Amino acid sequence: MAMKVPEITLIFWIAKLCTTGFGESFSDYVFFNDYIGQHTAMLMGLGLLLMCLAVQFATTRYTPWVYWLAVTAVSIFGTMSADFLNKDLGMPLYASTLMLVAVQAAVFAAWYATQRTLDVHSIDTRLRELFYWLTVLCTFALGTAAGDFAAVTLGLGTLASSFVFLGIILIPAAGYRWFRLNEVLAFWFAYTITRPLGASVADWLSVPAPYGDGLQLGAGPISLVLGILFAGIVGMIGSRHRGVMRGQTAGVG
Repeated sequence: MAMKVPEITLIFWIAKLCTTGFGESFSDYVFFNDYIGQHTAMLMGLGLLLMCLAVQFATTRYTPWVYWLAVTAVSIFGTMSADFLNKDLGMPLYASTLMLVAVQAAVFAAWYATQRTLDVHSIDTRLRELFYWLTVLCTFALGTAAGDFAAVTLGLGTLASSFVFLGIILIPAAGYRWFRLNEVLAFWFAYTITRPLGASVADWLSVPAPYGDGLQLGAGPISLVLGILFAGIVGMIGSRHRGVMRGQTAGVG
């Protein structure tokens, strides 16, 4: 099976941050919408997730719009899952954060025990692809819970939380660049932290009064803006990918 995930470049991280911000704001817009209801929103998010992952698994190689649409669906449902634990089941944010840390650790342990690698450049079998997407889902749910824990339980607020997570995400970047931190550990560390970073920024922009402590522009408008920005970035990624594929075809010919 050909590689099903993109190369890890700067535009990858930009797109990833956009999915976190969009997923947070759009999930809030749907999940807390009185006309839809939280249970209906969860079912809608699950349906979107299953549909997007079905298309992703059906492809035979990395296809930008399919891959990033799947990431976006995971972002939306992961956010809803964390909110469901807190809002519907009444689980404290510290408890849901710790539980999701344990779940993500268990997925990593099972992945490594069966495949002897956690490297995203080795996603070339169906089982590894399944582990990959389970991990991605865990990182989104965990990141949502951790971001809310920092902003609400610790009382930092969304703006201060954004700077805290920005500082944390520099740790794997510096560790990999200057201190020979293992690249797989650095990647998954950074990948997990992008979620609370992007979500904290989105909440600072969108969460309305009296719940927000930022600009309070509303989840709907911020979802629209981030969605347009994300679509443009994916379009750029797709254009570059097509250029690479044409170059490879020409080289083979």
